[in-house]
Amino acid sequence: MTIHLAMIVVSLAAFASLALAMERHQENLFRAALPAGQSRALRIAGWVLLMAALVLIVRARGWSLGLVAYSGYTSFAAGAVFLTLVAAERWRLRRQQRAR
Repeated sequence: MTIHLAMIVVSLAAFASLALAMERHQENLFRAALPAGQSRALRIAGWVLLMAALVLIVRARGWSLGLVAYSGYTSFAAGAVFLTLVAAERWRLRRQQRAR
C-alpha cells in the first residue's frame, strides 16, 4: 500500500510541476507569468520527479509490472492535474462573473 501512495504523490507532484512550468497555466492561476528561471526549475523538477517515480516503481515491482504500473500511475496523475486545472479555471471565471 505504501508504494501506491508514494507513486500517486510523486506522479501528481511531477505533473503539477510540469503544468505550472507552462505560461498559460501560470497566467490562469497566478495572473502573471513566472520568471524564466522559475519556469525552468519547475520543468526540471517535473522531469526529475517522473524519473524518480519510474525508479521507485521498477525497484518495487520489477521491469515488467513496474512499467505497466508506471503507465497507470502517470496516466491517473496527468488526468487529475488536468481536471484540477479545468476546475480552477471554471471557478475563476465564475468568480469574475459574480464580481461584475
